[in-house]
Formats: sequence, C-alpha cells, structure tokens
Amino acid sequence: MSSAISLERDQSPALCNACGIPFDSQYFDDSKVKKAPQIGEEIVLAQFALPAQYCGVLLYFAQFTDRFAEDASKIDTPQIEWKILVNNHALFPYMNLRHIVNPWGFGSYPVNIRLEENSSIEFVARRVKEETLGDPRVFTVGGRIMGRFWYNACYGDVERRSY
Repeated sequence: MSSAISLERDQSPALCNACGIPFDSQYFDDSKVKKAPQIGEEIVLAQFALPAQYCGVLLYFAQFTDRFAEDASKIDTPQIEWKILVNNHALFPYMNLRHIVNPWGFGSYPVNIRLEENSSIEFVARRVKEETLGDPRVFTVGGRIMGRFWYNACYGDVERRSY
C-alpha cells in the first residue's frame, strides 16, 4: 500500500509553495544587439519557442538604443517601434511602443506573462520614420527576453496507472 502512495506522489509534479511553478522548470534568456532597421523594416532582437507540451512565463524584457546609452534621459524612440509578439500576434500592452519602458542594464521591471503550451515569443524593433533635426538617428538597437518554461503533464500522452 505504501508503494502505491509513493507512485502517486512520483507522478504528480512537485510545485513551489510560493509561486506554483514546477521545480523542474528551466530558464530561457535570449538577446541581440543589432544595427537599427531601415525604414519599414522589422528585425527580431530576441526569440524563444517553447517545446511541444511545455508552457511557461515571460518574466522580463529589456530594450536598448545607442542614444539611451549616451544619455539615460533619452527614452523616447519616435523612429523605432517596439513589439512583443506571441505566436505572431502583438502582446497587449507591449505593442507599438515608441519609448523605452524597460531599459537594458537598469534592472527591468518584471512582467509575469503566461505563455501557453508550444508558444513562440519574439521581441521586435521596426523603424517607422527617419530622423529629424530634433530627433537624431538611432543607429543601434537591442532587445532581451527572459523567462521560465516547464513540462505540462496535462498536454502529455502519459497514462496514469494505478497499482
């Protein structure tokens, strides 16, 4: 009888008492710094695809421009539009941003956005207009996404057996 109880415990994933995330979760962290896109062009700065039968959470994202690196008060990016896409759909409220909301290197604010099973996430930058006299050109952009993912047994094909 005690072996049946231990088998049942072994089949259920161990969860953190504080956050409910399984102990077997893994981290993802992707980032790139690239030459800023041309007008109308969109570039992927960071991306991650959850494996089949895995779900997760986006914990942080960060943004960078060469202008912001020179002067931390230059958070407006009227030339560059930032978006986070999940399964090629813009993620509200992180779409069409024209300013830096989470600066790279300054301790980004956590976001805790749930990612459904087998999701893909991308952080993109798009140049929407050219520089003006009052708005010098952005030459370099960067983006970073970080999160966790774990196997979700409800999507698996493992049958529960009772002994």
